[in-house]
Amino acid sequence: MLTNFLRISSPFYRMYSVILLIAITMLYSCGNNADLKPDETSSDPKVANLKLPSGFHADHLYGPSENGEGSWVSMTFDDKGRLIASDQYGALYRMTLPPIGDTATKTQIERLIITSDTAVLADTSKKKVSMGYAQGLLYAFNSLYVMINHGSDDEFSKGSGLYRMQDTNGDDQYDKVTLLKALDGEGEHGPHSIVMAPDKKSLYVIAGNFTKIPKLNSYRNFPDGKLDNILPQIKDPNGHDNTVQWQGGWIAHIDSTGANWDLIASGFRNPFDMAFNDAGDLFTYDSDMEWDLGTPWYRPTRICHVTSGAEFGWRPGTEKYSPVFPDNLPAILNIGQGSPTNVVSGINSRFPEKYRKSIFAFDWSFGIIYSIHLEPKGSSYEAKGEEFVSGSPLPLTDGVIGPDGALYFLTGGRRLESDLYRVYYKGGKENTEPVKPTELTEENKIRRKLEEYHGAPKAGAVDFAWPYLKHEDRFIRYAARIAVENQPVAEWQAKALAETDAITATQAAIALARKGNAAAKNQLLANLLKVDYSKLSEAQQLDLTRAFELVFARMGAPDAATKTAVIAYFNPHFPASGGNELNRQLSKVLGYLNAPELANKTVPLLASAKDDNSAGQETFTKSSDLIMRNPQYGMDIAGMLAKIPPAQQTYYATVLSQVTTGWTPELQDKYFKWFYDAFGFKGGYSFIGFVDGARKMALSHVPKDRFAYFNNLSGDSIISVSGTDLAKDAMRPKGPGRNWEVDSAMKYVDNGITHRDYTRGKAMFAASFCISCHSMNGQGGVAGPDLTQLGTRFSYRDMLEAIIEPSKTISDQYGATVFYLKDGSSIVGRMINQDNDKYIISQNPFAPLVTRDIAKADVVRTRVSDVSPMLPGMINRLNPEELKDLLAYLKSGGNEKDTIFVK
Repeated sequence: MLTNFLRISSPFYRMYSVILLIAITMLYSCGNNADLKPDETSSDPKVANLKLPSGFHADHLYGPSENGEGSWVSMTFDDKGRLIASDQYGALYRMTLPPIGDTATKTQIERLIITSDTAVLADTSKKKVSMGYAQGLLYAFNSLYVMINHGSDDEFSKGSGLYRMQDTNGDDQYDKVTLLKALDGEGEHGPHSIVMAPDKKSLYVIAGNFTKIPKLNSYRNFPDGKLDNILPQIKDPNGHDNTVQWQGGWIAHIDSTGANWDLIASGFRNPFDMAFNDAGDLFTYDSDMEWDLGTPWYRPTRICHVTSGAEFGWRPGTEKYSPVFPDNLPAILNIGQGSPTNVVSGINSRFPEKYRKSIFAFDWSFGIIYSIHLEPKGSSYEAKGEEFVSGSPLPLTDGVIGPDGALYFLTGGRRLESDLYRVYYKGGKENTEPVKPTELTEENKIRRKLEEYHGAPKAGAVDFAWPYLKHEDRFIRYAARIAVENQPVAEWQAKALAETDAITATQAAIALARKGNAAAKNQLLANLLKVDYSKLSEAQQLDLTRAFELVFARMGAPDAATKTAVIAYFNPHFPASGGNELNRQLSKVLGYLNAPELANKTVPLLASAKDDNSAGQETFTKSSDLIMRNPQYGMDIAGMLAKIPPAQQTYYATVLSQVTTGWTPELQDKYFKWFYDAFGFKGGYSFIGFVDGARKMALSHVPKDRFAYFNNLSGDSIISVSGTDLAKDAMRPKGPGRNWEVDSAMKYVDNGITHRDYTRGKAMFAASFCISCHSMNGQGGVAGPDLTQLGTRFSYRDMLEAIIEPSKTISDQYGATVFYLKDGSSIVGRMINQDNDKYIISQNPFAPLVTRDIAKADVVRTRVSDVSPMLPGMINRLNPEELKDLLAYLKSGGNEKDTIFVK
């Protein structure tokens, strides 16, 4: 949001933080969507911007920003059916809403003030806040639970933590506030939401990865801050996550009084909310780290099934877990890029059955509410996504099902314009029919039985759980191991060291590495070396190599004899014919042990290794379809797709950065030359820094008399002083910029454009990304028209209108087309060509030669888009003088000798 709000530090946001979100009202493809279309029954332009499934309608109920009440980010309904909401940086508000169909009654609203707060009552300026700054609200047990996310100050004295508000005298005003637990964390990765447990007797709370886990009464898993990864550690080069707790975000279960706290799960990055399905299983929508785009440790935003004792593997920098690691759990659905905020169950909605059984997940960045459909599979679920509601801009913050069965949701956050909407269904009788409860599978029942042994030692736990360590269901194996780890090590260490079944021995070794003493290291490694590696499946081989890694990470490096034995055990199997993930694990273990043959085997792979999806991270959304949903964040995606980094090669290069044996001059030349070439790829904001971090680590091992040679060969000259970006000779805007409008810009033009600076004008043409899509004198992109002759045909006002309002007039040669598909989805792109069978389109203005085929048999109809592929706000970094130089450059057709540049 708030978990990842605005991504203000990503490359595009750092350069364009002054650009406002621009409305782009078109349909986009996001996989298997419903038949989304605007609500044509409403005359409200904000509702008309929304795309809804057939049969659904929307109301715009209130605009907090319009009324000076801030930007709302959380809400709940009380026992009287009133909505209570919180400004992200301000007070709480309570309102009575008009019923569905009532267009005459206005929303009634009041600011909540704790009647015992004399300081607030005496504040005539109304700046002081009695209660607010909440990123989580829940009305339950005749109380309002408030999750404050804030560092106390003069305006609001209360700090981050969970509070309970009560009305003790029956006057319908809250007069008592109780701090249930203070929390160490604040901001967009601080403490977040509160939800009711399925038993209706207790609560769950969730927090992001900048929130320390407080002292709790019990723990289902053991987030002890261990990295558990022997890949050479490179922290985020831009410092995002280098000082926070390494256990990641977490979820706890508490009683209604807040007296007993039980840690349920950890290892998230920054989930904002969670929800239970009708079977009582818990789900959340976790964020990614978009700075890591293009790196092998990047993980997309994802839907997680949160089971007891779950660990989801977030760690800083290169230490992030792969989804295949057996000591963490995978996503049940990868969404893609985005900023997760709200999660809500459709159980209590008056929607068609498939939506009542789904989980709704909100994405702030791209303005999409996903409907996640869950199909039981083993002890977990198979998930499918559907775009339920979307709009642009639609910065979604929170949502809840109201007493009337409608979905209420908020937009806003980061002081953006905030609005309250209601979405309801009136397409038929489906919304009132009873929903058949989801039946638990036998595997789900087994997992739940194993989870009864989580949290504390219990008699019979080891005997019950041990056979399930080899169960074919991954969630069951995980639950069984956590059950064992919750028991005293003395009860099961000998059993683990004597285990002869390969699968059970692997899982038991993971448990003993995590919970046992280093004194057992040699015996544990000896038992693992007895496993016949060749008889294991690829997934089992992955688990086994991970077990070795955990022994090294937790218990320390092996002695010389054992080291030799482990190298001899794995060396014949690398490189494997299997997927990328297995080869990553093998290379990592061999690299850690400094295997003498690793360099000779791996350097050739830097040129030939191809990326695959052996980690199972295929996403529901396609990156190219998201580019124009958000002009700012989409620019970052567009740039990366134009020059996608080779993730597998990057991984091998990182592994080799610690290897000191087996190098020849030829191998070293090829290795360090790879870094020079790698700097030409485009990843997230931290990609260059990660690559340079590996480069510098590798350089620390070369002889002093060869350092200068390899330093130069590996690209030192093209790296900026910070080491996080490429050195640039081009001039950058000095600003300060502004949100340019045609009339405001023309005031400077009317003063005359003469004696301009050619060099700066040309630089602004590049800095504003004009050159990425347009050519000038034969240099530049081809996604848009050549601008060399622009000045002979267009006035300055024409130029400014084309730049600032690109959708006002769109050339049919460069416009986009909307393709409506039979499955109800749609795709937008610029048509490049077509034949009898397919349309060929381009979706990325920065990579116009990258095309996508659409089968004509799948297309119902097409129409010309009324939105320009050119992104608005491109000149908003420029100050008036820089803008005038750019206009002069355009007017001159890039001619340095034009009289407009005469000094």
